[in-house]
Amino acid sequence: MAENPRAKRLADLIREVVAEKLHRGVKDPRLGTRVTITDTRVTGDLREATVFYTVYGDDEEREQAAKGLESAKGVLRSAVGQAAGVKFTPSLTFVADALPDTAKTIDDALARAKAKDEQVRQVSTGAAYAGEADPYRKPGEEDDLAEDEDGDTDA
Repeated sequence: MAENPRAKRLADLIREVVAEKLHRGVKDPRLGTRVTITDTRVTGDLREATVFYTVYGDDEEREQAAKGLESAKGVLRSAVGQAAGVKFTPSLTFVADALPDTAKTIDDALARAKAKDEQVRQVSTGAAYAGEADPYRKPGEEDDLAEDEDGDTDA
């Protein structure tokens, strides 16, 4: 299903308005400059908007920021309504974005893989092949092998 272009435009507008209002208009010390709006999604009927955010800090600061966003929801919705000029201003739902946690998990997995690769590289330094260095047959060697199997050797 194709995404509604009007919903996409409204989502972009909501993201910009909420970010600007948080940065300059809301005086809640729990929010400040630690909250970053990462994405916004609006339903097809333009009635509900989900605003994804991240918080720079520990778990306590994230919890305080979530409470601050809930308390500022009315002010932010009013600002969106003034900027959007739509018949019905969408209700805002704030959701902590899992992207930084996912990125950290991926970075940790890549670091572990790099360490394992380095460990394998150190173990394999100076090691010899289990068989021949080049295990693949060459075009001229096939004839020699067929003669050796029949017992018809030239030697």
